[in-house]
Amino acid sequence: MILRLFPCLAVCCLHVVAADWPEWRGSSGQGVAVITKLPESFSETSHVTWKTELPGRGHSTPVIAGDVIWMTTAVEKMATQEEAERRLKTNTGDQPVVVLASVSLRAVAVDRKNGKLLHDIELLNVKEPQWAHALNSYASPTPVLSNGRLYAHFGSFGTVCLDASTQKVVWKNEELQVMHENGPGSTAVLWKNRLIAHFDGSDAQFIAAFDTETGQRAWKTKRSGKMDPRPQLQKAYGTPIVIQSGGLPVLISPAANNIYGYDPLSGEELWRVPYGELGFSMSALPVADEKMIYFSTAYGKSKVMALKHHGANTPETAWENNKNAPKMCSPLLHDGLLYYVDDGGILSCVDAQTGEAFYRERLGGKFSSSPIWVDGKILIGSREGVVSLVKAGRSFQLLSQNTLDGSIMASPSSDGEALFIRTDKALYRIEK
Repeated sequence: MILRLFPCLAVCCLHVVAADWPEWRGSSGQGVAVITKLPESFSETSHVTWKTELPGRGHSTPVIAGDVIWMTTAVEKMATQEEAERRLKTNTGDQPVVVLASVSLRAVAVDRKNGKLLHDIELLNVKEPQWAHALNSYASPTPVLSNGRLYAHFGSFGTVCLDASTQKVVWKNEELQVMHENGPGSTAVLWKNRLIAHFDGSDAQFIAAFDTETGQRAWKTKRSGKMDPRPQLQKAYGTPIVIQSGGLPVLISPAANNIYGYDPLSGEELWRVPYGELGFSMSALPVADEKMIYFSTAYGKSKVMALKHHGANTPETAWENNKNAPKMCSPLLHDGLLYYVDDGGILSCVDAQTGEAFYRERLGGKFSSSPIWVDGKILIGSREGVVSLVKAGRSFQLLSQNTLDGSIMASPSSDGEALFIRTDKALYRIEK
């Protein structure tokens, strides 16, 4: 958790914890992996140590502790057309959605070395769940591993703490509810004895923390900022981070039309910065260094923003860039450069301090998965199952494009030896 509080130390300290990938963006929370033997190219028949088919459907990133890889998944039972039509009468949106009769929300574990499926555990069973966007899943938020426990968050469907060694549920909390409209998307973040999650629906918007020992609500804070009057434009799927700023831990929380700073212990709002233009439905995680916070405002009038942070004082806007801002994929910060890929496959590299663009290049395909930095390369997977390797740096150099069987929605992870990529069909271990 020290790395979560001091992002500027993340890169130099990663070798200490390189074997574990405990949360969505790794030990640093910034998407930086340590592998020195990543193959330059790979395929279904090359450099795949093992491939394991997974039950159900989910977009959560594989998280790793020791020799066990954990993921969440959803086993779905489709609603009949009559049931779907009845329930969709209250849907005020116009997005393509999936309507289920029930969903079993599960935690699955795979052996890191041989790919054997070790556990398939039902955590929650939900009757007539809210519908979800066709591009989303009911198990999109990534779980968090800490001290032998797996914390699995499923938005309004519930949050569960699982003992990873005994596979027994320690606690579950199903009391916090919003209408997601497009299904759950926000990943919870762990800070000390608080598991903190966003609940930004079309009907209500707040952020809340669970006590990690009991699962009881520790605090709940309503969003204070002015929003668009249309309910569909008030929802968001962002994920917070905790940084050290001005000597204080500050929870950075992107939401519809505003980004907030909170005290992670109490939930007290410290500051709020409006985007100045419509921004909503973000599903990305911000990144930060010792001076700045970087994030995308997502749908609406999309732009990437950089804020100079000052503890409990309101940050100042350092720069904005409205070209090719990502709506789903998180940005990547490394060595003074900020990389981000938009949904249509344009990869941008800009100066993190000034926003000056060094390049914008088309990779091809559509993207939901977030990139990671590994062995001097930027690695990004597309919905078409193509993994692009781009040389890190100010000049664009596409090293390879590698096709796997299936769509890549989850972000990749690493144990320091190999790369783990989850498609909609299977989990792969890739290495030289």
